[in-house]
Amino acid sequence: MNLRQTLRNAQQWDAARPGFRGEHWLVLGAGLLALRGARRSRSLLGRALARTVGGALLARAASGRDGVVGKLARAAGPAGAAVRRASPSRPR
Repeated sequence: MNLRQTLRNAQQWDAARPGFRGEHWLVLGAGLLALRGARRSRSLLGRALARTVGGALLARAASGRDGVVGKLARAAGPAGAAVRRASPSRPR
């Protein structure tokens, strides 16, 4: 199994599992902690890796199914379908 297939399987598993209340807040906190850790790292590679992970977690918190984008799409009703399709966290 190659890396691309493993990532697809992880995305499918994540899309199929039920979310839990406040999940996006936990992901947001983890992203902020990773960004804070990036400031403290002495190595360039450590800072770059922590910033990448922190940014990805912040994006996930905002655009995940229980994040801001998902809530706005559900509140918009049928008009929110375009927002749901454009969300980067949904597997293709």
